[in-house]
Amino acid sequence: MIGRRGVVVLILVVQAVSAFFFVSDILSSVLGIRSQPLNWQMRELVEIGAAVGLVLGLMLGAMALYRVTRERNQAEASLRRASGAFSEILEERFKEWGLTPAETDVALFSIKGMSLSEIAGLRSTSEGTVKAQTNAIYRKAGVTGRPQLLSVFIEELMRDDLPAGKPGTGRPGTGKPGLGKPGLGNKAA
Repeated sequence: MIGRRGVVVLILVVQAVSAFFFVSDILSSVLGIRSQPLNWQMRELVEIGAAVGLVLGLMLGAMALYRVTRERNQAEASLRRASGAFSEILEERFKEWGLTPAETDVALFSIKGMSLSEIAGLRSTSEGTVKAQTNAIYRKAGVTGRPQLLSVFIEELMRDDLPAGKPGTGRPGTGKPGLGKPGLGNKAA
């Protein structure tokens, strides 16, 4: 049985042969090159084959467009779910760590990759205050810096032991909140 790839190759071959025939026929007429004409029956078969090849190519293109559109929609839906899960995880961890509203803002800006001076500018405060707040965040989260803080959330998003739609439900088998990895923000580890 011919697979999907074989069908595509067959359609492309039919289209290529038909295109070659028509282009060579037109060029021989335009350039005045004498050639042995095909009998009308063979010419009709070639034209029917070309028409079938074009229709099949059109159908194949439509199916490919449908598949790509469906896959794009699924990817966008997955991204929306991941984005929502990430927001939920952020909120849960910030509450678990007891961050103040100011620390929550600084943590969000820090996770987004902003520098201390950018955060200070957005919050209309000094860099020293932002630095003190980031140190408090790291201390409360049990991490030593921004990369580890970000890895806390990435690790939790990547966990496959969570029930669907339930980010941050705790470490498996302990009933305790956390990420299930010692040293990554687990106060109860």
